Amino acid sequence: MANYLSEIPDEIKRINDHDIQIVWKDGEESVYIARDLRLICPCAVCVEEMTGRKLLDPETVPEDVHPAKLELVGRYAIKIKWSDGHDTGIYTFERLRKMHEEN
Repeated sequence: MANYLSEIPDEIKRINDHDIQIVWKDGEESVYIARDLRLICPCAVCVEEMTGRKLLDPETVPEDVHPAKLELVGRYAIKIKWSDGHDTGIYTFERLRKMHEEN
C-alpha cells in the first residue's frame, strides 16, 4: 500500500532551463527531464483514448523543449505549457511518483 504522503508534492519547480523537480511531502526528490515528460504526454492529441496507442511522433518534439509554464490542477496534477506550444496534457502526481519509484 502506497504511503499517502508519497503522492503529495511539497514543492514543484523548474531546475536548469529544461527540467522539473518535485520535492514530495515524504522528503523524496524527483527530477524529470523535460523532453521525456513531453514525450509521454497523456492527452488525447498524443495518445489514442480508446486504445492507448501513442500518436505523438517523437521527431516532431524539439530536443530543447522545455516547460514555459507550470500550473496546478486541483490537488492531484500539474498542467505543463510546453515551449513547442503544446499545453493539453495533465500529469497526475500519482503517475509522476510512480515514474520516480520505477527509476
